[in-house]
Amino acid sequence: MGRVLGGLRCIKYMLLAFNLLFWLAGSAVIAFGLWLRFGGIVKDLSSEGKTPEYFYMGLYVLVGAGALMMTVGFFGCCGAVRESQCLLGSFFTCLLVIFAAEVTTGVFAFIGKGMAIREVQTMYEEAYNGYLKNKMNKTLITFHSSFLCCGKESPDQVQSTCPRELLEHKNCIDEIENVISAKLQLIGIVGIGIAGVTIFGMIFSMVLCCVIRNSRDVI
Repeated sequence: MGRVLGGLRCIKYMLLAFNLLFWLAGSAVIAFGLWLRFGGIVKDLSSEGKTPEYFYMGLYVLVGAGALMMTVGFFGCCGAVRESQCLLGSFFTCLLVIFAAEVTTGVFAFIGKGMAIREVQTMYEEAYNGYLKNKMNKTLITFHSSFLCCGKESPDQVQSTCPRELLEHKNCIDEIENVISAKLQLIGIVGIGIAGVTIFGMIFSMVLCCVIRNSRDVI
């Protein structure tokens, strides 16, 4: 019986430590998602009427999963402290949902990045053609300042919209692909990484449930 209670205490503290780290990770995921959504390049693009919705889709899932992680981390601590099989079972179910959401985000980021890149490139093409028709169109300036590029094969037709800090010509179509690809790759890594961590939480919760059941049977 002493070994059972000792194992119960050990698993309980391990689950409490995991939930604390899980709560902090959820906070970090939310901050990361909001930074990508409302900071820098994406913020500038979304202020021009059209937005890269396909790119946003992955961010929304990531932020939602982060919020759920914080909530689940709190209730997971409650379940471990109270040694409640019901709460631990609910905790396992929520972790399973988070796992699915994070895997979906990661797969989307790696497989769907082509569509997201084409969406932003199409937005640039429309801004480029709009500027050629109407020199007062400021959308192209936003693209150039956000991606630090100018024009396509040649900047001659849009030279006046080029960023001053741009020392050499950079094709915006290529820069958009590079920047969006890098950001989506980062989202994918975060999503898959959190999914991997979630597996340990599911294992801990199930082991603790089994230990609690065995300890009650012994008693």
